[in-house]
Amino acid sequence: MTQTFERLDVPPAYQLVFQAIETEIVEGRLNAGDRLPTETAMARQFGVNRSTVREGIRLLEQSGLVRREAGRRLHVSLPHTRELAPRVSRAMVMQRVTFRELWEVAMALEPAAAALAAARISDAALTRLEENVEATRQAVAAGDPVVPLDVEFHALVAEAAGNKALLLCREPMSLLFYPAIRVLFTKSETGRIAQGRLIKAHEILLDALRARDEKTARDWMTRHIVDFKRGYAVRGLDMDAAVDRLSLLAV
Repeated sequence: MTQTFERLDVPPAYQLVFQAIETEIVEGRLNAGDRLPTETAMARQFGVNRSTVREGIRLLEQSGLVRREAGRRLHVSLPHTRELAPRVSRAMVMQRVTFRELWEVAMALEPAAAALAAARISDAALTRLEENVEATRQAVAAGDPVVPLDVEFHALVAEAAGNKALLLCREPMSLLFYPAIRVLFTKSETGRIAQGRLIKAHEILLDALRARDEKTARDWMTRHIVDFKRGYAVRGLDMDAAVDRLSLLAV
C-alpha cells in the first residue's frame, strides 16, 4: 500500500516576510522609531525578490506597524486605534452585528471609561471636553448635526481614562454605535428632545469629571447609554437589526 499525504498549504512568500518582520516588532527586537533595512537589503537577507519584500511591507503599512518617513526610508511605528478600529468595525458589519449587541458592549465599557476618567483626567482633557460641550450646544441651536460631536465627547472621555486596552476595545464599537443613533436626532419633536437630553447628560458628566467624582460619572454614563436604548424604543426601531454599513461613513 502506497502512503499518501495531504497537500501542504504553504503561505505565499510575501506573507512570510510580513510575519517575520511582525514577529521582530511584537517581540520587541524592533522598536518604534527603528529604521528598517532597504528593500534590496531585506530581499537579500530573506532570499526573495524585491517585489516579494514590497508586498510584505505593504501589509505592514496597512497594519500600521511601519511608516515611510523622510527620504522614503521605512521606520517601525505603533499603530493608533484610529488605524486599527476601522478594520474591526468592517468585520462587525460583515458579521451583521446588531445595535443591541453594540449597546450591550457600550453598557460595559462606557461607564467604566467615565469612572476611570474621573480619577485620572487632566486639565487639558477637561478643557477639550468643555469645548466639545459648548460646540454641541451651538450645533443644536444652529440645527447642525450633533453625532460627530457626540462621538468626539465619548472618545475624549475614553482617552482621559488613560487605559490603552480600553481604547483598543471600545473604538471599533464606537465607530458603529454612535453613528447608529443619528436617527434619534433627526429634525422632529423626538429629535429635539433627544438633543436636549444628550446635552444635559454631557453637562452633568463634565461636572462629575471636573469634580473627580467617580460614582456620579459612572452612574450618569450608565443612564446616558440606557437613554439611547430608550430612544430606539420610542422611535420604534429594531434593536436586533444589523447595523447599517453607512454607519462607517457617518463620522
